[in-house]
Amino acid sequence: MIIYIDESGDLGWNFSKPYRSGGSSRYLTISCLAVPNNKKQYPRRIVRELYNKFSISTKIEIKGSQLHDGQKTFFTEKVINLLNKHQDIKIYSISVNKMNVAPHIRKDGNKIYNFMLSLLLLDQIKNEDIVTIIPDPRNIKVKSGNSMIDYLQTKLWFELSSKTEIIEQRIPSDHCDNLKFIDMISNILWKSFEDGDEQNAMVLRSHAICKRLFFP
Repeated sequence: MIIYIDESGDLGWNFSKPYRSGGSSRYLTISCLAVPNNKKQYPRRIVRELYNKFSISTKIEIKGSQLHDGQKTFFTEKVINLLNKHQDIKIYSISVNKMNVAPHIRKDGNKIYNFMLSLLLLDQIKNEDIVTIIPDPRNIKVKSGNSMIDYLQTKLWFELSSKTEIIEQRIPSDHCDNLKFIDMISNILWKSFEDGDEQNAMVLRSHAICKRLFFP
C-alpha cells in the first residue's frame, strides 16, 4: 500500500485577526490517499484529465486552492467514480477545530499534527505488511520529538502490536500527480470548515473516511 499525505490550513494560533489578513487558519485538515501499489496510476490519470480538460499547462503545478468551481466539480465527479469502481482505493481525512485546542497543547502544534495522523491512519494500516508513506515535502515540518514516521511506527509496534513496517519516500509534489490529487481533496474538505464552502465537500465526505477533532 502507498499513502500520499497533504494538508490544508496551518499550525499558527493567532486568532485575533481574520485568516488571510494576518491571522491563522481556524481549521487544519490532513488528508490521505491510500492506494494499492498496482493501482497508483488511477488517481494520477484524474489529475491529467483535469489538466487536459481545462487546458492547464503541465509545466504548472496547480494547487487545490487555485481551482475554480467548475474544475472542482469536474475533479470531484471523477474521484467519486474512481472510488466507486475501485473500492480498495481509499481517502482518509481528519480536521481539527484549532480554536478549541487547549493552550498547553498549542505550545507545540507539531504534536497535534502527529496525533491527528495516528488517529487517522493506524487502524487502517495495522494489518498491512509494508506501507510506503509519501508526504508532500513542503508540508508542515515536525520539529519536536520523533519524526512523523518514527512516531507512527512506534505506536504501531508497541501500542498496537502490529508488524507493519513503514517506509518513507520523498517526492517533489510537482513531479507527483498523486500528491497533487490529495492536495485538491484536502483543500476541498478544509474549505468546507474554513470558508463554509460545502460545494463538492459533502459528496467527497460521503465516500471517504472523515474524522473531526475538538469540534463542539
